[in-house]
Amino acid sequence: MEFGSDNQSGCSERVMHALAQANQGASSGYGHDAWTERAVARLREVFETDLEAYFVASGTAANCIALAAMVRPWQLVLAHEQAHVAVDESTAPEFFTGGARTVGVPSDGPRLLAADLQAHLARQGQDMPHNPQAGAVSITQATEAGLVYRVEEVAALTAVAHAHGLPVHMDGARFANAVAALGVSPAAATHRAGVDVMTLGATKNGCMGVETIVVFNRALSAPIQHIRKRSGHLLSKSRFLGAQIHAWLEDGHWLTLARQANRQAQRLSSGMVALPQVGLAWPTEANEVFLRMPRCLAQGLRQAGAHFYDWNPAALPSGHRLGDDEVLVRLVASFATSDADVEALLDCATRWVRR
Repeated sequence: MEFGSDNQSGCSERVMHALAQANQGASSGYGHDAWTERAVARLREVFETDLEAYFVASGTAANCIALAAMVRPWQLVLAHEQAHVAVDESTAPEFFTGGARTVGVPSDGPRLLAADLQAHLARQGQDMPHNPQAGAVSITQATEAGLVYRVEEVAALTAVAHAHGLPVHMDGARFANAVAALGVSPAAATHRAGVDVMTLGATKNGCMGVETIVVFNRALSAPIQHIRKRSGHLLSKSRFLGAQIHAWLEDGHWLTLARQANRQAQRLSSGMVALPQVGLAWPTEANEVFLRMPRCLAQGLRQAGAHFYDWNPAALPSGHRLGDDEVLVRLVASFATSDADVEALLDCATRWVRR
């Protein structure tokens, strides 16, 4: 019963087959190969625009290289106070940007909204050079709480950012799950809503290990090739990255995988909240389920072999507190999560509460 992370699943069969095909024969390196060219062409088709794309092997590298191209070392990156780039990348953003600080913007919900950003910018000190100034805004799709930004929310936030001269980065580690949940085009969810640069996550959704820095605003593209090389993230055998992305995107495979993960998360969510004393911390919108449950139930599930993570109660909205005997937990479904996996956990939880 593996619900710890969608990083724990392997590759889809289609992606694995593409890797085997790319392994045949020799090929030029450093992105000058047919697999990379086809992958970039497919990305332009999917996003319906003449974008630039850069492949790397980790989400940390993708996010931080993108941000390093968007800000100067003395500037700030503004993000939701619980955003991955703010709390879960160690000090990698500062390392890659040469010192730019990531600042968490307070919000009463799990999304950074236009009003939150506007209020923060209004409070920003203007005593230069003493007060650091914002250089970019970063949002996470889907969020750390598993919620999805609506297109209009992204558009409203980017409008505020652009009015202040700030480019917008989207951390799309679970972008496929968000698009599948929204039922909108990738173009509508990104550059048409004002996003300048995004990191398109694939590792959590059926690939072996590849993330894409997708640049919609070409004015921000030039530094990326140098930062990627300088930081050691330009792979010589990069055809294996391009092969994954091409196979992943082909025939909408990436969205098929994401829909499967979302569907299993919904089944898990519905089944768990039907149990007494179990409730959702937030609605289940993508492939993550956040539950409040009795501590003894969480312990019982783990003793029965279920794997999932406790979550920081500070993530709950203001005014919401856990009871003394409650815990907040996160369960994540992946493309590989089966009906049997979900049923096993629900059966185990049901037996436990009926003891």
